[in-house]
Amino acid sequence: MRTTDQIAAAVAADIPPGSFVNLGIGQPTMVADHLTTESGVVLHTENGMLGMGPAAEPGHEDWDLTNAGKQAVTELPGAAYFHHADSFAMMRGGHLDVCVLGAFQVSVTGDLANWHTGAPDAIPAVGGAMDLAIGAKQVFVMMTLFAKDGSPKLVEACTYPLTGLACVTRLYTDLATFEVGPDGARLLTTYGVDAAELAERLGLEL
Repeated sequence: MRTTDQIAAAVAADIPPGSFVNLGIGQPTMVADHLTTESGVVLHTENGMLGMGPAAEPGHEDWDLTNAGKQAVTELPGAAYFHHADSFAMMRGGHLDVCVLGAFQVSVTGDLANWHTGAPDAIPAVGGAMDLAIGAKQVFVMMTLFAKDGSPKLVEACTYPLTGLACVTRLYTDLATFEVGPDGARLLTTYGVDAAELAERLGLEL
């Protein structure tokens, strides 16, 4: 089983060099700490920054420099700042190569549900996820493979309200990495569990 930090490192390793990338709120922000300057990856934040660096060290925060999750970050040489509307135009206009998002559910065909569980007391929080899901050329998802109650989060069809249809291309979890798309889920790697056991727990053909 992988830790969240190990999942973030795996995502960072799979981002093509020179990509323009948006990291969603929550676990995806950890990917920034595993990107090297040699990769040439340029990080975009929906609140208006291009050229974001890793998280700021404690005691060295500049609270004018934050990501979309209001966490203090650093800037890299050549960083640029712009209006919120321009940031969303970048997201919606197909200018991002990759976005990394969290999720409540992902379907085997790549549907994404990450803004609301449908529970009466849950607070909906879509943010810019819908814009990212349809605007980025590739959508990577980071999440645990099973919810706290043991139910699978990789499913045949999402039961939670959808963020986007057929948008996810790759799924990174604590127990396995998958490709998802029109032909269903393809298991790439497992961690601490064999493929047959995983398929049985998920109730899916992999």
